[in-house]
Amino acid sequence: MPFRSILVACLAAPLLLAQPVLAKEPAATAKEPSVSQSAARQRQKTCGAEWRALSVADKAAKGPKWPQYFSKCVKRLKEQKA
Repeated sequence: MPFRSILVACLAAPLLLAQPVLAKEPAATAKEPSVSQSAARQRQKTCGAEWRALSVADKAAKGPKWPQYFSKCVKRLKEQKA
């Protein structure tokens, strides 16, 4: 039985030693979002705030679910900007 435990230890040792080498380092610099990404994020926040402010009846009238409302809201916000 000692042979088996020695064998397991020999097989596991290289894996334990290789872990720090294989580990990925965190990215030192984060990418800044592009202008279009920032605009899209702002539209999503604006539409989300409007959606949360609506009553149940208003939500049913403007679009029964978030995706439909969001689509209409984004179109409206893009038209306002242009």
